[in-house]
Amino acid sequence: MADPSSYRPKPGQIPDSPGVYKFRDEHRRVIYVGKAKNLRQRVANYFQDLAHLHPRTRTMVTTAASVEWTVVSTEVEALQLEYSWIKEFDPRFNVKYRDDKSYPYLAVTLNEEFPRVQVMRGAKKKGVRYFGPYGHAWAIRETVDLMLRVFPVRTCSAGVFKNAARTGRPCLLGYIGKCSAPCVGRVTPEEHRELAEDFCDFMAGRTGTYIRRLEKDMMQAAEEMEYERAARLRDDAGALKRAMEKSAVVLADATDADLIAVAEDELEAALQIFHVRGGRVRGQRGWVTDKVEAVDTSGLVEHALQQLYGEERGDAVPKEVLVPALPEDTAAVSQWLAERRGSQVSLRIPQRGDKKDLMATVQRNAQQALGLHKTKRASDLTTRSRALEEIAEALGLDTAPLRIECYDISHLQGDDVVASMVVFEDGLARKSEYRRFQIKGFEGQDDVRSMHEVIGRRFKRYLQEKERTGEWEEQPTGTPADGPAPTGPVPGPVPAADPAVGDAEPTAVAEDTEPREDDGRPKRFAYPPQLVVVDGGQPQVAAAKRALDELGIDDIAVCGLAKRLEEVWLPDDDDPVVLPRSSEGLYLLQRIRDEAHRFAITYQRAKRAKRIRTSPLDDVSGLGETRKQALIKHFGSVKKLRQATIDEICEVPGIGRRTAESVAAALASTTPAAPAVNTATGEIIEEDDGGSS
Repeated sequence: MADPSSYRPKPGQIPDSPGVYKFRDEHRRVIYVGKAKNLRQRVANYFQDLAHLHPRTRTMVTTAASVEWTVVSTEVEALQLEYSWIKEFDPRFNVKYRDDKSYPYLAVTLNEEFPRVQVMRGAKKKGVRYFGPYGHAWAIRETVDLMLRVFPVRTCSAGVFKNAARTGRPCLLGYIGKCSAPCVGRVTPEEHRELAEDFCDFMAGRTGTYIRRLEKDMMQAAEEMEYERAARLRDDAGALKRAMEKSAVVLADATDADLIAVAEDELEAALQIFHVRGGRVRGQRGWVTDKVEAVDTSGLVEHALQQLYGEERGDAVPKEVLVPALPEDTAAVSQWLAERRGSQVSLRIPQRGDKKDLMATVQRNAQQALGLHKTKRASDLTTRSRALEEIAEALGLDTAPLRIECYDISHLQGDDVVASMVVFEDGLARKSEYRRFQIKGFEGQDDVRSMHEVIGRRFKRYLQEKERTGEWEEQPTGTPADGPAPTGPVPGPVPAADPAVGDAEPTAVAEDTEPREDDGRPKRFAYPPQLVVVDGGQPQVAAAKRALDELGIDDIAVCGLAKRLEEVWLPDDDDPVVLPRSSEGLYLLQRIRDEAHRFAITYQRAKRAKRIRTSPLDDVSGLGETRKQALIKHFGSVKKLRQATIDEICEVPGIGRRTAESVAAALASTTPAAPAVNTATGEIIEEDDGGSS
């Protein structure tokens, strides 16, 4: 725990202008980002008597080891920079809303020649028009099915579209009138785009125009005694009305607005957003957050606005945003929203009428979401805490292991030997920290030696990061007689990583050995775990411990989980630790071990599949995939191609003499694989595939 006075800036150092400040911990990670109208006043508040600080603020300032700031011109710039830094650095003490699921949107891909209507999730793409989000994907599909009668826009994938264009036959929707079939030229690209734009206009709330037009055409068809056409237009108008009925009118003045409500307690907050377009609720979503910083309702609203509109432009930011409490600096937030929309945005609290009633509905949804979340999470939090406490007690650790790393070795009869590293923090998987390794220090099958190599490489990187940042200074040989004994591990110079045993993707050796700026972003291998778990028994545990000892690391616990009896092995102990079968701690260790095994075997299978798919033709310079396939198709197999002369190879279209000579040389330099034998009949199976030799 750091003393805030040890890094407190001098009073005259902090400017009294608007800006954004960052607190960093001892590892130079950014742990908190904030903004202020007056940096001097705001930052000074963090360095008052700890007894006067909010408990969460007190935890943050005692975790931090330094503070720095950036001056900006206006409060709007400060708001934008704060959002950018929170997104970039992901600070642990900032409020971050998280979705409990990925909400689906109705999307129209206007960036394509023939726009497509489809369900989309995840990050928004440029040139795509989005409507929603919706609670369920089936709600989108029901709406689209009704609207395709009137707006027969393409809904098929690129593969289906290209196949229909190639064969000249549309798909089923084209035959039943729910697609205008641009794939076979029934409509021009311009006519199809006009249909897609009309679809978007209807979804955006401009509904009356199309229904009145259909009803007018229906009456005209009836007068002209075209009764079949009139009946079809009647059904089309009914379909549009049914699509509209799926979202009832909630605001009579056809308002475009987002309503945000917050339900909170001392520890958590739930947020609900209703998206109203054309007076109808077009989408709904909810977020939940831990209150890891001292923040009130107005602060929660400001964070929500940043997350909700930080990546949006144009009409995605509505004319009105209704909130339960105004942000501290309402003028700056309103200006920021207006800049993103391109016109004025009204940010206010509804006081009366339909909008206040609808806000009450949104508030009830937020209260229900918070109650449901707490019901689901109560047992989950309790279980995870109990599991970590049981592990700490069983292994004799001083504190619960909040970060656990687990390693597993995978291979197939000694080939394609790989290793995995998975990370669990607070009992939950942190997949962004997963790493995988290729074993290149030796050939063959030796799980113990492989484990020693992987642990050594991982923690060698950790020591390099500490040495580079100055957290671990190289000590002179020997200690003066009257000097104090070292209290921690004192390694010698940390050797550079050997490219011959470099880590597999996603970790790049060259990138990790080059000097980099301390910018607060998460570093590979930079943070140590409290516990290392290896998949295996006593030999693997001993190998892992030996690798740590060789690097001078003695403050990281090591254990192994053997599959046979699910026994927990500790270094230098002849007998395992046996946890009860009902133990939450054992269950957590099993989950971590199984995840490491899954991650390792997935990588090993991918490497094996890639190796099997290789061909001697891959080494021929300038020979692309198309000409390789042409050679195999012409001769039937690699074996027959190997037997062909240069002149015969030149007969293949697109293959010149120089390329033919290269192909012949490449095949001559490789030894054919031994023929396969049918063990039942003794028959030699001829090589007739084109994938390998």
